Amino acid sequence: MEKLMPPILQINKLHVSIENKEILKGVDLVINEGESHVIMGPNGSGKSTLSYAVLGHPRYKIDSGDILLNGESILDWPTEKRARHGIFLSFQHPTAIPGVTVNNFLRSALKSSQEKELPIREFRKKLLNALDSLGMDSKFAGRYINDGFSGGEKKRAEILQLALLQPRLAILDEIDSGLDIDGLRLIADRIEGDSDSKRSFLLITHYQRLIEYLNIDRVHIFINGRIVKSGDKSLSERLEKDGYNWVEKELCV
Repeated sequence: MEKLMPPILQINKLHVSIENKEILKGVDLVINEGESHVIMGPNGSGKSTLSYAVLGHPRYKIDSGDILLNGESILDWPTEKRARHGIFLSFQHPTAIPGVTVNNFLRSALKSSQEKELPIREFRKKLLNALDSLGMDSKFAGRYINDGFSGGEKKRAEILQLALLQPRLAILDEIDSGLDIDGLRLIADRIEGDSDSKRSFLLITHYQRLIEYLNIDRVHIFINGRIVKSGDKSLSERLEKDGYNWVEKELCV
C-alpha cells in the first residue's frame, strides 16, 4: 500500500495578533503537494497577516493553533529555516535595496536557501535562463534591487526569485497588482509552467483576472480573520460579479 504523504501546508485553528490586536481568528487550511489555492477577501480581512505568520514574521504573535510543513510544526522555526525548507513569499510591496544588484541579491538568496554557493558560471547560466523565460533583458541583473523599478518590474523581480529558488510552497501576495495584460500573462505562464514540478501555490488576490489564466484547485473567501467559504474556481467568478455582500449576508443568517 502506498504511504500517504502529509499536506505540504496544514494550518489548524490559527489565531494571530499584532500589538495585542487579534487579526486571525481561527484559520484552517490544507494545501497538498502540487495544488494551487487562492485566497480572496476585502482589505483588512487578514490575508497578508496569514502569509507573514506562515513565514514567521516576528511582529506577528501566534496566540494559538499550529502551522505544519510536511506534517511537522514550524512554530518554533525562524524565518530563514522556513525558507530553507521550501517556503517562499513574494511581497505585496517589495522593498528597494539601493547598492545591492539583482545579481548579487539572488546569488546570496540561492546560497542561503541551498546552504552552498554555486560556481559563478553555473549561477550565471541559471540566472540568464530565468531572465529569458520571463522576457527580461540580461541588463536587469545589474540594476539595484527594486530601486526605481516600475510596479511591473517589481513583480517580475519577485517571480525571478521564484524561478531561481525553486521553493516547494510559493505564497504570492497580490503578485498581479500593477501588471499590464502582457505582464499578467507572463507571470501566469510562469506559474503554470511549474505545474509539473509538484510545487504548491497560495495566491492572495483581489481580482479574477489572474485566476482565469490558471488551473486552480480551491478558492477561499477570507473575511474578518478567517476562511468563511471555500469552493472551486467559480467562486472567484461570483466574487468578481457580485462582490462580498452576498457572503456577509449568508454569515448573518
